[in-house]
Amino acid sequence: MINPTPRAARLLVLLAAFVCAACGLVYELELVALGSYLLGDSVTQASVVLSVMVCAMGVGSLLAKRFTLRPAASFALVESLLALVGGLSVIALYGCYVWLGHYQVALVGFASLIGLLIGAEIPLLMTLMQRIRRQEAGRAVADLFAADYVGALVGGLAFPFLLLPTLGQLTGALLTGVVNTVAGGLIAFWLFRAEPAPRVRLLLGLCSGVVVVVLALAWAGSGAFERAAQRRLYGGPVRVSAQSRFQQIILTGGAGGTDRSADAARLYLSGRLAVCGHDQAAYHADLTRPALRGGRRARVLVLGGGDGLAARQILAAPGVRRVTVVEQDPVLLRLGTDDPVLRELNGAALADPRVQTVTADAFGWLRTAPVQEHPYDVIVADLPSAGLDAADKLYTREFYGLVRRMLAPGGRLVVHAADHLWSVADTLRAVGLTPHAYLAAGRDAVACGELPAGDATWHFVLASATTLPRSALQDVQPLTEPTGTPSRVATLLGPL
Repeated sequence: MINPTPRAARLLVLLAAFVCAACGLVYELELVALGSYLLGDSVTQASVVLSVMVCAMGVGSLLAKRFTLRPAASFALVESLLALVGGLSVIALYGCYVWLGHYQVALVGFASLIGLLIGAEIPLLMTLMQRIRRQEAGRAVADLFAADYVGALVGGLAFPFLLLPTLGQLTGALLTGVVNTVAGGLIAFWLFRAEPAPRVRLLLGLCSGVVVVVLALAWAGSGAFERAAQRRLYGGPVRVSAQSRFQQIILTGGAGGTDRSADAARLYLSGRLAVCGHDQAAYHADLTRPALRGGRRARVLVLGGGDGLAARQILAAPGVRRVTVVEQDPVLLRLGTDDPVLRELNGAALADPRVQTVTADAFGWLRTAPVQEHPYDVIVADLPSAGLDAADKLYTREFYGLVRRMLAPGGRLVVHAADHLWSVADTLRAVGLTPHAYLAAGRDAVACGELPAGDATWHFVLASATTLPRSALQDVQPLTEPTGTPSRVATLLGPL
């Protein structure tokens, strides 16, 4: 067997540090992404994972001092354990959330274990480098940390741009675990093969083999596991499950099941109900019609709305010549165009020649779009609800200022304000728009399964830089008048 030169051996150790750092950061990002998807608070999830892991890494580094006498064998064992814990972390945490309901406790446990094992890597790798060739400690630390940080960079970029959209969270974590095992084996079974005794080497080989087999079995069963978990989580069979860079997209009902009607369809974005087939037409009518009635509507801009449902309502209005849909998620746009159920719900609106789709973040697109080329009569903000971390920038003064620049004289903007009606109105007023709020009866709770009984309420804000004409307020009742049971007709609050 060929023995590498000291220079080559050091490069291999640095390569192992590079690979292990990349894997460690992928585990970290997997935990943050899963927590954000399941619980919705990405800031809290990132804070918990990062703080717990960093603390555990310090403890792991201290504990590793006890194992530096056998650094190669210890490193191989650490990588096998890290591969097992990190590779199975997503499946285990997903299962805890769906079936046990103790997600946060499990998250802290997995973050602590992964942090302990990652923290043990650097002292062991440093010892291995010094055994190859003694050098000044500062120079050795610089080389090792450089490889570690660059590896973290690669892992951090690979997760959102490669692993997550192509493999998904479960498979991505399992594959990362296999890579971890290989990195440990490279050190113990080839580069420093003389260190472990034959019996120890055999045990380490068996341990690594068992880890790979367990990860492979988990991969083989991951499809069935995910289907069972999603069925329990969403209350029925999942017809489409897609993972994009931005969100997980789930479609249930509407085809191939006991109820094939499009009214039975549900669209979930990152675990939150975005479309309920029973009431989507009423919702998007209430969102768009008051703004469309307020004046010219030749050119309409839809921010978000990749499902095509808002576009359908807009195209039904006379006088609409051009609709631009700006949606950042190409996967959702593709489903809105090709999925038979969504296509039935949106009336093939995205295929209409009057509709132009743009794959871009709404905030970034508004900043770069030439104002003189895009005077829109109506702008519909069909965006995620305020209060979600990723959507907060879409409800700021800066965002509405950019929107106002895109409005033609007399143009109207409509926003779904959810539970942030007054703050949205205040923000719109701050950029020079006059806001009018209106309410509409919400989703049928029984049909959509959101509430045990009764209707939810939708809150919208219609805004313009000029006085709204009477046509915009047609068939609308002031809130101050007794209205009885809310109807499907929007209820105007009047200028705020």
